Amino acid sequence: MENKTMVFFMVLTLGFQTCFGSEQHYTSGLGDPGMKGDGLRVAFEAWNFCNEVGEEAPEMGSPRAADCFDFSSSILKHRVTEADNKLGVGNPFLGLSPQALNNTDLYAAEKELYLASLCEVKDTSNPWQFWMVMLKNGNYDTMSGLCPENGKKAAPFKPGRFPCFGDGCMNQPLLYHQPTGFVGKDKMRGGFNGTYDLGSEIGKGLDGISFFEVVWEKNVGGKWVFKHKLKTTKKYPWLMLYLRADATKGFSGGYHYDTRGMMKLLPESPNFKVRVTLDVKKGGGPQSQFYLIDIGSCWKNNGSPCDGDVLTDVTRYSEMIINPETAAWCNPKNLINCPPFHIDPNDRKIYRNDTANFPYSAYHYYCAPGNAQHLEKPVSLCDPYSNPQAQELVQLLPHPIWAKYGYPTKQGQGWVGDPKTWELDVGGLSSRLYFYQDPGTTPAKRIWTSIDMGTEIYVSIKDEVAEWTLSDFDVLLTSPPTDQRSDHIHNVTPSL
Repeated sequence: MENKTMVFFMVLTLGFQTCFGSEQHYTSGLGDPGMKGDGLRVAFEAWNFCNEVGEEAPEMGSPRAADCFDFSSSILKHRVTEADNKLGVGNPFLGLSPQALNNTDLYAAEKELYLASLCEVKDTSNPWQFWMVMLKNGNYDTMSGLCPENGKKAAPFKPGRFPCFGDGCMNQPLLYHQPTGFVGKDKMRGGFNGTYDLGSEIGKGLDGISFFEVVWEKNVGGKWVFKHKLKTTKKYPWLMLYLRADATKGFSGGYHYDTRGMMKLLPESPNFKVRVTLDVKKGGGPQSQFYLIDIGSCWKNNGSPCDGDVLTDVTRYSEMIINPETAAWCNPKNLINCPPFHIDPNDRKIYRNDTANFPYSAYHYYCAPGNAQHLEKPVSLCDPYSNPQAQELVQLLPHPIWAKYGYPTKQGQGWVGDPKTWELDVGGLSSRLYFYQDPGTTPAKRIWTSIDMGTEIYVSIKDEVAEWTLSDFDVLLTSPPTDQRSDHIHNVTPSL
C-alpha cells in the first residue's frame, strides 16, 4: 500500500510540473483575468479635484456610466441602458437613498452601486462588476471652499497654487458613449469620449479644446485592447485618465464611498504580481507622470483599516513613473522629497542622509500624510485637498535597484517605441517601501484596493496629447489571501 501511495504522489507531482513548469502557481484576483472574456464589463467615473462631483454637466446626468453585456452565439445582450447612464440628481432609481436624491456627490456614489448591480457577475469566490475608467479634472477653485483640507472643512483661500480659469473651472465633462457592437464580422468595439469644454463639439475637431477617449475592441475569442487618449489645454492643464481594477466592495484607493470593481480577491504585500501589456504611442509632454503601475489603499496612521472617518483615514499610493522626462526631485540636496529610508531587496535599511548608498534617482517624490503626528523632519506634506482625507505618496522612477521586482531599470524602458508585456512583483516591492506609521503600533496589513495604469498630466505648459493601449491586465496572487479584515472587503458606512 505504501508503494502505491508513493507512485500516486509522484504522478500528481509530475502532473503539476507539466501544467505549470517551473513557474509558480497563481490565482487571479480579477473577475476577467487577462481581459479575455467575450462579454465585457466596463464603467466610467469622473471626479473633480477633491474626488467629488460638485455639479453635473448640463444634460449629461451624473458622471457615472457603464457598458456591460453578455456574449452568446455572436449576440451582445446589454445590461445597461442609455437611460440608466443618463440618470442625474433628482431622478430616482432602485436603491437610491432619500438623502442622495438631490446631493450630487452622494448621488454619483450610489449610481455607481446601481450600475454595478446591473453589471454584476456571480462567481464561485466573490461577485465582481467592472473595469473602471477614471477621469479627473485637476482644476481647483480655491475660493469655492469645496475641497476639505486633510478631511476638515477648509475656508476659501487666494488662488495661485492650483490651476483655475475662474468660476466653473471644476466642472464635470461632456460624456459620450459608443455602446459596444460589431464592426465587421468578428470584431467588437465600444468606447467613452468627451471634453471638459462645455458648449464645444468634438466632432468639429479638437483644436483648442480638451479631450478624453477610451476605446475597447476585441476579436471574438481574442483579448480586449483598451486604447486611451488624453488632451490638455490652457483651461484644463491638469487632467488624469486611468484604467482601474478596484475592489468589489469597500473603499477603493482615494475614496470614502463604497465602490465596485474588478478585484474579487484583494492583493496583499508581498504576495502578488501584476501582468500587463503597455504600448505608449504619445507620452503627453514633460509634465505627464505616466504610471506603469499605480497602487492605492487606505489605512490609518496607527495601522488600523479605514472606516470612513475622513479625519483619521489616510489614502496610501505608490506609483512607478516611466516618463523619461520626469526628474528625481529626491536628491542629496533635497532630502525633504525623499522617504526617510529605503529598504533594498536584501532587507538592508538605507537612510536618506547616507549619500553614498541611498538610491536617490530611484525616487521622484515622497510626501507624508498631513494628519501624521510623529513625522521625521525634513518632511514634505502631501497636497491636503485632492483626496477626501489625508494622503501619502511614494513615487518611483526606473532604477537598477528595482530589477529584482521586474520593474524598468533605466529611463526609456516601456516608453514610446518600446511596447512590452510586464510581469511586476508589485507585492514584493510594495512590502519594502516606506509608509508612515505611528511609533509603537502594529504594522498595517498592506492590502491594496486599487491597481491602475494611465497618466496624470500635471499642469501642462501647452496643449499636450497622451495616447496608449493596455491589454492582458491581470493581478496574480502568489499565495491564497489571508484573513483580510472585513473593513477592506465589506460594505462600510462613510462619515460624511
